[in-house]
Amino acid sequence: HGFLSSHLSYDDIIDPLAEHFHVIAPDLAGFGESEKPSPRRYSYSVDTFAGAVADLIAAYGLGRANVVGHALGGAIGMTLAAEYAELVHRLVLVDPLCYPVPFGLKLKLPLTPVFGSFIFKQLYGRTVFRSYFKDEVFSHRFEVPLWRIDKLYDYFNTPSSRESAYAVLQAMLDTRPIVARVTRIRPPTLIVWGRDDKIFPAAFALKLAREIPNSRLELFDAGHAPHEEHPR
Repeated sequence: HGFLSSHLSYDDIIDPLAEHFHVIAPDLAGFGESEKPSPRRYSYSVDTFAGAVADLIAAYGLGRANVVGHALGGAIGMTLAAEYAELVHRLVLVDPLCYPVPFGLKLKLPLTPVFGSFIFKQLYGRTVFRSYFKDEVFSHRFEVPLWRIDKLYDYFNTPSSRESAYAVLQAMLDTRPIVARVTRIRPPTLIVWGRDDKIFPAAFALKLAREIPNSRLELFDAGHAPHEEHPR
């Protein structure tokens, strides 16, 4: 799942996929119902998350898994495929974090020196959270599921969750390690992208499809989360 999200973003596709696959939809550390350890004792980096997913695959004895990653989760999927190739059978990347991009105001403001951390941890309320998903994650054609966004906000709205999310936001700034691994990805890869993605532009999809060997691209009339806007 992506930043500020959880397994809830896959709610509409888990049951159909489960007719053909054994589906495991984890909440990353710091998000959803998972633990939120302090950044002082847990590194909220893409590499750390990839290691945790590798451990999860091993713990379930899955052998090689089909890995689906959205946004931040896509960066984790790419890292997993490059560094733990023996665990990845096929890879699906949904609007993944990869190439550097300037964040929008709602994510840029918390990164300002001195006051940014305070703003993110103390002042980001439900209204701002809702507007981030409504204005930046989803396309204007999509009827935003507010119950789901409010549930994500409830997960986010604790001191430990906000501190964890802020650590992840800072870690997402440097995408160079992700870019360096792109050409090392060998499993068959499906790249799914929303044409109207306001966070990671669709032009990135064409570039990524050229750089990942054995990949193909599907563009959807959607925003940053096509699996939520067009689950079927």
